[in-house]
Amino acid sequence: MTDESTTRRLPAPRSPRSGRPAADRNSAGTSPAASATRAGWLVPAALILLSAVPMAAGAVRLNELVGGAAITPENARFFAVPVPVVAHIFCVSLYSVLGAFQFAPRFRRRRPAWHRVAGRVLIPCGLVAALTGLWMSLFYPRPVGDGDLLTGFRLVFGTAMVVSILLGLAAIRRRDVARHRAWMIRGYAIGLGAGTQALTHLFWFLFFGAPGEFPRALLVAAGWVINLAVAEWFIRRRPLNSPGTSASGFAGR
Repeated sequence: MTDESTTRRLPAPRSPRSGRPAADRNSAGTSPAASATRAGWLVPAALILLSAVPMAAGAVRLNELVGGAAITPENARFFAVPVPVVAHIFCVSLYSVLGAFQFAPRFRRRRPAWHRVAGRVLIPCGLVAALTGLWMSLFYPRPVGDGDLLTGFRLVFGTAMVVSILLGLAAIRRRDVARHRAWMIRGYAIGLGAGTQALTHLFWFLFFGAPGEFPRALLVAAGWVINLAVAEWFIRRRPLNSPGTSASGFAGR
């Protein structure tokens, strides 16, 4: 005769609350890997969302130029010399979106060639975006509300973006990945300034109405300063082990 205690299947452990087997609860819940994957896309999604407003404004401007909208004192400078503004809108939009994917670590680990290929697009796009911005600040007629202070801020931060990208390029050519990463993040932060400037202007409109010349200059500068402050925090929060880390090692991380 067979002993039932040795042949009977033991019941699966049940949850004290739901009564469901533990294995069923684990399969029904979200796995840690899936949660980490979703969390890894939060920063790129936030960056793309931040750039959505200036990209939408750029699309409206392009539609005016292509669609033959009426020429007004506000847009006459763009119709007179359209190439700089068209190149600026196209390059800064591509720079903002492609650059956001560089902040998705799991995506980059699964596609190790992505960072290098995207960099060959991002660097020229970033330089064109910055240089056309500088050209427009210097040679386009100023619209109402843009004073000397605002032009000065645009020249300073536009030049800083060019310098950051060039320093990042020089660093990776020396295989100095830590400095390459830091300078490229700074350049991207400046390039994404228009998105943060939309938020600073929105705050001012809600509480104080339309800004004058001086507050407008400070609000524009605040967008760049906020982005650079966040960039510095991010760089120091997630440093590489050493400045000499190899490019292949960084791709593996």
